[in-house]
Order: sequence, then C-alpha cells, then structure tokens
Amino acid sequence: MILSRRFLPVVLSFAAGSLAYADVKLPAILSDHMVLQAGKPASIWGWADPQEKVTVKLGKSSAQTVAGADGRWALKVALPKGEGPFELQVTGNNSLTVTDVLVGEVWLCSGQSNMAWTVKQANQPETEIPAATFPKIRHFKVQNAIAAEPQEDLKGSWVVCSPETVGDFTAVGYFFGRHLHQQLNAVPVGLVGSNWGGTVAEAWTSRKALEAVPELKPMLDNYADKVATFDPVKAKAAFDKATEAWPAQVEKAKAEQKPAPRKPVLAAAPDRGSNYPANLYNSMISPLLRFSIRGAIWYQGESNVSRAHQYRTLFPAMIANWRKDFAQGEFPFLFVQIAPFGYNRANPNADRSPCAELWEAQLLTLKNVPNTGMAVTTDVGNITDIHPKNKQDVGLRLALWALSKTYEKKGVIYSGPLYKESKVEKDKVRIAFTHSKGIKARNGEALSHFTIAGEDQKFVPAVATVDGESLLVSSPDVAKPVAVRFAWSEDAEPNLVNGAGLPASPFRTDDFPAVTAANK
Repeated sequence: MILSRRFLPVVLSFAAGSLAYADVKLPAILSDHMVLQAGKPASIWGWADPQEKVTVKLGKSSAQTVAGADGRWALKVALPKGEGPFELQVTGNNSLTVTDVLVGEVWLCSGQSNMAWTVKQANQPETEIPAATFPKIRHFKVQNAIAAEPQEDLKGSWVVCSPETVGDFTAVGYFFGRHLHQQLNAVPVGLVGSNWGGTVAEAWTSRKALEAVPELKPMLDNYADKVATFDPVKAKAAFDKATEAWPAQVEKAKAEQKPAPRKPVLAAAPDRGSNYPANLYNSMISPLLRFSIRGAIWYQGESNVSRAHQYRTLFPAMIANWRKDFAQGEFPFLFVQIAPFGYNRANPNADRSPCAELWEAQLLTLKNVPNTGMAVTTDVGNITDIHPKNKQDVGLRLALWALSKTYEKKGVIYSGPLYKESKVEKDKVRIAFTHSKGIKARNGEALSHFTIAGEDQKFVPAVATVDGESLLVSSPDVAKPVAVRFAWSEDAEPNLVNGAGLPASPFRTDDFPAVTAANK
C-alpha cells in the first residue's frame, strides 16, 4: 500500500461501526431547512438498532425499511408535489421530525479558499448583505475535518439565507445560487459548502481512485516518502526555536510598521494534514455520497500550480471519482479557471509559465471530460492578491453554464472564446475559436498578451487583429511562425472577449515541453 493508513487523531467521532444505536438517527445533512433535489426520489438514510423497523414520511409520501445487522438503513421516498415546505418524519423506536424542507436545486460547492471566501469578504458587502432576503436559498457549511478512512457523517447545519446569515455563505456559491434562483422562477436552491483553503486536489480524491491511475503513482510515492522521513523530534526543535524568536520578530515588524509574522505552528506528520491524499475526501465528501445533488461547482487549483502538468491527469480523475461514488450519473461539474496571480512576482527571473500550464490543464479538462463547464476569470483577478474579491462575476459565469447546459435555457451565452485550431498563413497564424461571435478587445484598444515563435521556439510579442470571427497573429521579428501563445503568464490580464463581454481562455497552439512536467 502506497498511502499510510495510520489512524489520524483529528477525525470525526462518529466513524462507521463505532457506536451502538439505541435510537434512530439521521446524518447531519438531513436536518431542518434542508433542500432536497427535485426530479429524484429523496435518499434518506441513517442508523438504528439492528433489525429495527424504520418508517419515513415526507409530505404525503412514505416508505419503510429495516435496519441491517450493523444498524445502518437507507431508502428512497417519492418527493411530494410542489416545493414545500414539508416535514420529514422518521420513526423507529423513537421519532424524529425534520422541519422546513424544500424541494429544488442542490449544488455542491467545493475547492479551496476562493470557494471558501465568504460574502462578507467579497466585493460590496455593504450592499450585498442587506439585499440578501432569499429564504428559499439555503446553505450547509461542512465543518473542516480530516480522516484516514471514509466517514459516514460530518458536522454542519442548514442555514436560511437572510441579511443576518448570508455574510458567512460561500460567496461564489451564493452568487451562483442567487442567479439560478432569480432565473429559474424563484426555485429553492441548496448550496452544500464543502471547501478548505490552501488544499490540493488529491486531498479531495479517494485513495482508491488515486491508486487506480498509474501516472499518479510518483505523486503518491512522494507523499509516502515524506511520511517515512518525517522526524517529530526535529519538528519540535524547529518549532521551539521559531517560537523563541517570534516575539522579537513581532516587535521589529511593529517598529518598522510592517505586518507581524504569524505565530509559529508545530509541524504535524504529513499524513495528518489537510493536504494528504484522500484526507478531505474521506471526511468532507464521503459522508455526502448518498445525498442527491444536481451538480457540483469547483474553485481550486492554486495549490497545484507547481504541478500543473500533473493536474491534467489528477483533475479529471477526481471528477470521475466523484461521479462514480455519488452514483448519480454524469452530473454537471462546473469549475473556475483560476485567476491571474503573481506566484513568483518576488523573483524577476522566475518562469511565469506554471500558472498558465494550470489554466491549460483546466482547459483540457473542459475539452475532454463530458458535461463540464469553465468560468474564465482573467479579467476579474488581482495579481497581488490570490483572493480577488469580485466573486459576483465568478458565480454569474458558472451560473451561465448551468442555465444553458443543465437547465437548457435558450439564448444564454455562457462562454467566452475558446481556442479551436490554428493555421499558418505565410508570416501570420490564423486562430479560430468557438464562442467567438463578436470577438474583440474589451477596452477598444489593441488586443493584448499575444506572443509568437518560429522554429527556434523563442516567443516574442505579437500583434493580433480581428478577421471575422478569427484572429491573425504576427510579428515582424518572426518570418516563419510555428506557434502562438495567448496570456501565457501568471500575471496576464488580457482583453480578448466575445460580443457578450465574456473573456477568452489562455491557450497555446504548440505542444512544447511543459515546465512543470517533471514535478510530482
């Protein structure tokens, strides 16, 4: 076994088989104010005494089952007509009642900090929060936790959207859900926020799925080596030394009117952290697998930039893993192409390509994985802040994909220009796109962030001009071009859009070796 299966102390206390059930019990996700997915029978499950008869009633619908020898039970019950509110009643040796249940559209909102970023941290909280009287939008925030093995339950609760509560909602999720609510005849929307800042995609993927992909074995071996070589004594010594020096560093920063350094934290064993493979899948995804959803939205990738080429394999594997384990078909998976950010801005000689290669991995996922959608954010980022505050446009762009592709609303323009193909025409390269109607420069100026190369593979600035719905790219310094790149730098904030004002995704026409290809 490549990955350590040692017990992690920071796990949920209700792991499978660890309790004896005297009363019927429901998981946290099945609780007051929840939203059940429309169009599917409601999946209801829980625990009870072995062989205990369990009756479930939802509105006027009902179903019965018997708990197994391990105390687990599960069933499906027909949804009542309408959107509610309804009561869910569960009866065994005892009775439980879940109140204010709505039927509508449920979306899982996952990823790292840009998905965790809240409404009160986003743009214009002074106007967004007072206007958030949407009682049919509900948010379930999954409490952060890690686990070495898949769990059956988690901690969290459903919260009704109001000016008093919305500030703590995932901002991207809220603006996404609000647009769906407004465009789909005020349909109830349930947002399940399972996200954690600074986390990598492999932490959100099951161990079984990771081990099934041969290309990911070097990554797993690397993690195993980190566990094997971790020295707790050295970690404690380093922590003690840093703690001793910290007060003086704080005073120095204060005297220089600079931000104080963070208080030192004792390093934990790698397999006890939130970034160890499968640790978040086990604790924050696995307990949700029975819950019916319409689809997922995902904002993550910043923590995988240094391994961008690997993300080409890792990200599709994670999507396939979720779809298989949720067992709800090839549900829509909509994701955000991460915003520009100066990862290496402190080093003027650093290569600027890793972020662009992560964009490429996301673009390839859109192309190769069915029923996916991608919101481009090159125009709403902040290269000095990895957490750009404009989450309104991000949520809107995800919602456009959902409205067009999932809900089949006609006439919705949901994507900016996406690279299709290129053709060399003498000293120019013609670039063709999909979603290119009305292609132009957003600000009316010259198109920016194009480069071109000849056979020497040395890229120089290029001029791009609109020719119908394609572009012609050239440079007087390159007589025989072979490749074009667009926005191929972490700090690129280009201006190419279509007639709807939606930005083009960064791309390249070449397949020259990726600078992150060797990073595992």
